[in-house]
Amino acid sequence: MNNLRKNVLENSWIELAARWILDLTFIYASYHKILAPADFAKIVYGYDLFPHNLINLIAIFLPFIELISGLTLILGIYPRSAVLIINGMLFAFIIVLSINLILGHEFDCGCFSVKKAGYLSSAETTLIRDIIYLILGLQVFLFSGVRKGCVNRLN
Repeated sequence: MNNLRKNVLENSWIELAARWILDLTFIYASYHKILAPADFAKIVYGYDLFPHNLINLIAIFLPFIELISGLTLILGIYPRSAVLIINGMLFAFIIVLSINLILGHEFDCGCFSVKKAGYLSSAETTLIRDIIYLILGLQVFLFSGVRKGCVNRLN
């Protein structure tokens, strides 16, 4: 078991795949939010967890953090730092989703679109997806080998 864990954490192809899944997801997720910050602000408001005076700031800055983290991860510029930011966001998303699930609050997560009516996936599905992304992020963060496709091999 210990040898399997070591092989997975040191496999550069698994790390590359995890990195690409995360970066493409976060770049894509930021796109609609950047184009329509007012619509994303309404979704953030729908979470019913944040102070009203911070919602616009969250709606403006969060998509750019997603975009920049995704771009640095895809380019391989300080991938451990980028994935640490991504995992921090994922952890926060997991907490927010969990709180709303516990409260029985139905909402649109606004993950990949801010204009579609209805819920594309359930909160439970979104929560499971985010946990899987968090595990992929941990794989990238804990990777100890030589990274494929990184600019100047920055770790």
